[in-house]
Amino acid sequence: MYAVVSTGGKQLKVEKGTEAVIERLAAEVGETVTFDVLFVSDGEDIVVDSDALASATVTAEVLEHFRGEKQVVFKFKKRKGYKRLKGHRQEQTRVRVTDVVLGTGKPAAKKAAKAETPTPVAEEKAATAVVDESVAVVEAAAAQCEAVKSDGERCGNKAKEGSKYCGVHAKKYEG
Repeated sequence: MYAVVSTGGKQLKVEKGTEAVIERLAAEVGETVTFDVLFVSDGEDIVVDSDALASATVTAEVLEHFRGEKQVVFKFKKRKGYKRLKGHRQEQTRVRVTDVVLGTGKPAAKKAAKAETPTPVAEEKAATAVVDESVAVVEAAAAQCEAVKSDGERCGNKAKEGSKYCGVHAKKYEG
């Protein structure tokens, strides 16, 4: 299971046990912190709904505070004799993700209960939906232009109403 969290104006993909370097946090070494969760995936399900993410938490332990590598800031104007050299070291924090929790699990429990006890009406609706989808796919295939390009590919345009060719090929083949 992994999550995407927001911290320090940046987004970060984390899993349980991941160590990450982020912008400095106002927490002491050894404390646990929680992050704002933007996205959670457990390999099968993807959660991006804000209501479900409100209960999701990512907790991490602060390992150390340190300063990052020096960034050189050099200002220069040619032929004016103007040069300025400054450096900057960003304050950073190293954290280890201890837990990624989706939430209370109530929505997942509802899905499991529904999956275990399907009703005959639900099965009937599902079978009807499969038939309807296959009809829609056949209709969609018929709505595609039947012209073949010089490289052997079919034209990807939508066919005009009452014709089996698109607006580009209708003049060529029907006219």
